[in-house]
Amino acid sequence: MEKPGIGGELLPGQKRKPKSSVYPRGATGGLPSWVAFDKQALCFEAYLQEAVPEAPNETYRIRKCKIYFYLEDDTMQVVEPEYKNSGIPQGTLIRRQRIPLPPPKEDQYYNVFHFNLNQQMVLFSHTFTITNCDQFTKNFLTKCGVILNDPVSVPDDPYRSLRDKIEKSMSPLRPYERRDTLKQFLDHDRKVLRFFCFWDDTNAMFGDLRELVLLYFLADDTIAIKEVIPPNSGRVTMSKFLSRSKLPKHASNQLALPGEMTNRTVLNVLASTRQGDRYMLDSLKTGAIQEEFYRDFDLTVGGEMNVWGRKVIIADCDDFTKDYYRSKYGIEDFTPVKYKAAVAPKPPRSVPPYNGFGSEEDSLSSCQRLLPKPPQKDVHKFMEYDRCGLESNVLKFYAKMVTTSQVDSDREFIISFYLSDDSISVFERSQKNSGVLGGMFLARGRIKKPGQELFKSELSEYFTACDLYVGATLCLNNRQFHLLDADEYTFNYLEQHADKFPKADIGIILGKLRSIPEEKQREIRNFLALSDPGNSGFVTFESLRGLLVGMGCGLTEHEVLVLCRSFVEHKQSDIDVGLMLAVAQDFLKKKNFDQLPDMARVFEYNDPNKTGHISVKGATAICKTFQLPVSDNLLTCLLHKFADGDQIDYNAFLVGINWLEHPAPPVMPDDTLKFDVNMRHDASEVQRVKNVRYSSLLQDVFHGASNTDDPKSTALA
Repeated sequence: MEKPGIGGELLPGQKRKPKSSVYPRGATGGLPSWVAFDKQALCFEAYLQEAVPEAPNETYRIRKCKIYFYLEDDTMQVVEPEYKNSGIPQGTLIRRQRIPLPPPKEDQYYNVFHFNLNQQMVLFSHTFTITNCDQFTKNFLTKCGVILNDPVSVPDDPYRSLRDKIEKSMSPLRPYERRDTLKQFLDHDRKVLRFFCFWDDTNAMFGDLRELVLLYFLADDTIAIKEVIPPNSGRVTMSKFLSRSKLPKHASNQLALPGEMTNRTVLNVLASTRQGDRYMLDSLKTGAIQEEFYRDFDLTVGGEMNVWGRKVIIADCDDFTKDYYRSKYGIEDFTPVKYKAAVAPKPPRSVPPYNGFGSEEDSLSSCQRLLPKPPQKDVHKFMEYDRCGLESNVLKFYAKMVTTSQVDSDREFIISFYLSDDSISVFERSQKNSGVLGGMFLARGRIKKPGQELFKSELSEYFTACDLYVGATLCLNNRQFHLLDADEYTFNYLEQHADKFPKADIGIILGKLRSIPEEKQREIRNFLALSDPGNSGFVTFESLRGLLVGMGCGLTEHEVLVLCRSFVEHKQSDIDVGLMLAVAQDFLKKKNFDQLPDMARVFEYNDPNKTGHISVKGATAICKTFQLPVSDNLLTCLLHKFADGDQIDYNAFLVGINWLEHPAPPVMPDDTLKFDVNMRHDASEVQRVKNVRYSSLLQDVFHGASNTDDPKSTALA
């Protein structure tokens, strides 16, 4: 007995058998087999003879396969290569696993020493005969001391031989000629020439002019024709006039029978009643019929085509087709053929006048379709000019009512124009002891311009942003309002978009001043010289405004304001730098900000030339990156104080805010709050025009600027 005792203990006389392959000493180099033989396998060629009991054409079948033995863990795998149209499942016959030996040694597994050539192996009751192996397997088994037998051949499979004979008899005696069209397909795939054609079928009964679209596919020289069926023509909506195919040039009205026209001919070399007929292909192609097909060089604008007996005339082509013929054939004449009368213009569709119900847009929408839809709003304009952060896109003007009533003439109004939908709202300021309650005077909405007919077919005109400017008079719902002033945002917006608002275009304003006569120019210069006895170069805004309005220069109040704002005297606000640094250090000290050395290293990294200066924009970005705990206004003023042009001395800036090494005197909470409030007030204060630099104005308008210069760039320089 070879079975062990209870618990796997060996009985007397038994020896422990190895469960895996034992390799010669030194073959693994002292490493375990699963490391030394990783990804190494022995490959054997084998076959399996399988009986086929109930088949008329075969009694047995020879199935070739390969046996893989993995050295790392003694696992085996049997794979059968797939054959075309075999009719049996092929592939992996036995999945990778350790396979036991046949009885009575089922307690042992196959190892490397069980393999040899020209021998049989029983794997799960299937007998495999090993015929050969690869070179690596031969070398490995030889090093292990295995004497290999001579390889043997695989016996023939009767059914496989029969199938090979049948397939060989089905192959042609002489191969057909091969035409390589792959290059043409790769070069011209998805490239199609399009021609506009017509077929005159008016001679036939109930015939008319047919419009066609011819498509020539450059990939394979095929042609497809589609018919353009006009609406209400009474024809079946079948647009395909000719399916995609090669179009012969000289085609008869009757199609050839199958086999009547071939590229090759067959010769009957032997006709005998006893031996039968013998045929062979004609290599000289003596009886072949050559048929010409339409090619790209046959299609020209104005040419004729024979489409299976129908005379089709090419009238025009698209731009891609014209470029193709220009580049390949050098054709430049693409004069279209006029084959139909010009389309009569559609009569204007009159719209009934507005009936007074709903808005004018609703009334027009009810006339355009049977089921009316609400009028569409301009969503793109709303998304572009809707409020976004600090950009309100709302123009605000200060106005008063034009009236003879003393009470109404003193009332103050704020007129707001919303750029997102061209709507207007009017708000009245409340005044003490005026007897009039303030608040919303006119709700937000679009307002029509006065003097328009109510019941008409055309849409009414509404007030736009160009109609609002300082000095204009608006009639809002039968009330006259005179615009006296605007806020700083409105002035800046109009000046930034001067191409849309002519009243705020400084170039147009200077052009008007340059076009005044020489006499008025002399009067303006004399008046300005008398208004400035100290020769300071500045005059008051009221003096210059009165001069321009009194001289009749053709400038409105808004244009005068824009002109004076362009030459206004800018006063530099004197801010205590020491107080600014003290406030900044107070903020840093409260937040316990100790990243100043890291900031210094980042400043030096961004200064590769070691000049000690970087741009103000770069310094602002670094401060934002380190989240410097100071307000944006204070940071901006500090950076500009330490800047020389566009470059900032970052060493002096860091020394000034370093509260650890260079502490500033302590500041009171009231001073910090007052400083912060003043900064915010200065940032949002409306720029008021007080003094105007008339010397620059005279130089740019009358002397320094020529007719060819850009007046706007000259004034802003």
